[in-house]
Amino acid sequence: MSGFGRSVTSYAMPLAALVMAVAVRASGLSVDQGSLSIRILVGALSCAIMFTTIFVVLDHAEAVARRVGEPYGTLVLTFAVTAIEVSIIVSMMLHGENNPTLARESVFSTVMITSTGVVGMCLALGGWRHRKQAIVRQGTSAYLAVLAALTVMTLVLPTYTQTTGPGTFSAAQLGFVSVLSVLLYASFVFAQTVRHRDDFVQGLEHDVSTRTVPHESVAAGTLLLLIGLIGIVMLAEQVAASVEDTLVAYQVTQSDSIVGALIAGLVLMPEAISAVRASLHNELQRGLNVAMGSACATIGLTIPAVAAASLLTGRGLTLGLPATDTVLLVLALFICNVSFSTERTTFLTGMVHIVVFFTYIFLIFVP
Repeated sequence: MSGFGRSVTSYAMPLAALVMAVAVRASGLSVDQGSLSIRILVGALSCAIMFTTIFVVLDHAEAVARRVGEPYGTLVLTFAVTAIEVSIIVSMMLHGENNPTLARESVFSTVMITSTGVVGMCLALGGWRHRKQAIVRQGTSAYLAVLAALTVMTLVLPTYTQTTGPGTFSAAQLGFVSVLSVLLYASFVFAQTVRHRDDFVQGLEHDVSTRTVPHESVAAGTLLLLIGLIGIVMLAEQVAASVEDTLVAYQVTQSDSIVGALIAGLVLMPEAISAVRASLHNELQRGLNVAMGSACATIGLTIPAVAAASLLTGRGLTLGLPATDTVLLVLALFICNVSFSTERTTFLTGMVHIVVFFTYIFLIFVP
């Protein structure tokens, strides 16, 4: 596509998503009205527009990120992705019958995809092209420490608490863990942007000015980013309803795991491309910032958001992972710790992560 075509798309798709979302709501075709075939058709069209808009929105987020510099740029990408994921999960939680495990499956999928799939691709492809790549141990260790604490508190601990049934928190426990998650993530953001900023920006061997950045101002990019996010959030309800209706119509088993992986994969795909692209340009630290930052934000912000939705609506929320997923999660955190223990990574390091990623994918369909 020519530069002119890309420019038109970058302006048109955020507006198209917003117009589509407003048109669906104004027409009175809610997620519970009309025939099943019409709802699925409208949902498919909404999904196509939303999917394309996600890529465009994150292009604008990356453009803004390049303008404002690191590590603030990474936060722009992270918050954009998290806002999209929260909107989709909450919409699917509130649609139809109660689905208490959807948030757990989506968050777990996000952690596994980022810590094994995206990180593995960054390390393997970057190592293949550049043989060895440098990382900042202090920064990656901080990411891993926050990620380990958040995942264990929110996805493992509920299985072992005794106040309520296995895998669940009481209202007091859920509120307490949610507040701690937000405080821990806020502390991490403060360290990343203010207190220990150098730990997350050293090792970027290429100045951002040498990279191609869309010719738009920060104000224009931010405005298009916000318009696109509003459209995506409004379309999420229709897409969520369509996905659930389709799975029910075709009697798909393991639907929670599949839907959780689909949500995470859909939302993370543009960010994964950004991370791998940075690694191929020998900016591995920036790629890891994007990947690991997304995992930390997903738990630090998404879990409190869905917890609030659960408490306000009275819908149950099951967060504790089953034994198989717990083993995979512990394995993913362990290999991240080993991979980030040195200041150099290689192709082989990435292959270890990729093997665990394919194991996770296989076990979704053959549990």
